[in-house]
Amino acid sequence: MTAKQHAAGWIYLAPATLLIAVMSFYPIIQAIFTSFKTGSSANMKWAEPLTYNYARMFQDKLFLRSVGNTFLYLLVEVPIMLILAMLLAQLLNNKDLKFKGFFRTCVFLPCATSLVSYSLIFKSLFATQGLMNTILVKLGILETNYNFLGNAASAKVIIIIALIWRWTGYNMVFFLAGLQNIEYSVYEAAKIDGANGWQTFWRITVPLLKPTIVMTAIMSINGTLQLFDESVNLTSGGPANSTITMSHYIYNNSFGTGVANFGYASAMAFFVFILVAVLSAINMKVGDKRD
Repeated sequence: MTAKQHAAGWIYLAPATLLIAVMSFYPIIQAIFTSFKTGSSANMKWAEPLTYNYARMFQDKLFLRSVGNTFLYLLVEVPIMLILAMLLAQLLNNKDLKFKGFFRTCVFLPCATSLVSYSLIFKSLFATQGLMNTILVKLGILETNYNFLGNAASAKVIIIIALIWRWTGYNMVFFLAGLQNIEYSVYEAAKIDGANGWQTFWRITVPLLKPTIVMTAIMSINGTLQLFDESVNLTSGGPANSTITMSHYIYNNSFGTGVANFGYASAMAFFVFILVAVLSAINMKVGDKRD
């Protein structure tokens, strides 16, 4: 009976295992081999030296700019987004709050919006003749319409605002789930002991939410390092490639510039993979305080 149960388990796992192997692991291994080749499409050959594509990355000023842009988005957007998500979850976890379901839905709705749709909405909002310019001119903050997406600094700010708007609600759901697993009696005991709201939040809520904080940080870092849609649909990497991200640049080298430079694109993709793995490992190590 035990042998039959084990066999049945492997039979049920086999289709999913096969799909994952064929659709995920095989392409990853193939991409690693491709990263050591040069040429385009069917005319690829082994690079001389084999590390040519990897050495080229660190001499490519546009790639280095894309790395800098991506890390700028990461360092600014991720902390703000996670702090806002935690605070919103704390507010919406209040047992005395009315219409909690409505407010939670409103905060989460941006996450359900299509990536392309919300990028186009932000693009129209901040266009030279868009709603934001109209409001700012009417209020007297601006004298004339400002080209938000035509200026490098303001375009980066808009991408960061768009990311925070869309993904805060997504992370809030995880924090809300974590908060609901904390017994309310813990807060009542802290209140009896004289702890104020800030002390309760910092000394009880944050430590108990540490696993959730680590998980959301890893997911947010992973997603930001692979940022693509906003760069492509919102700013098209402009102006003058000042907002381009690593994934956008990889796409351009693979499909977007007319030359299928798969070897160089694979090397950059593998570099991103290593960054994601290293930063995730650091997050897990920092977040794991077990003795």
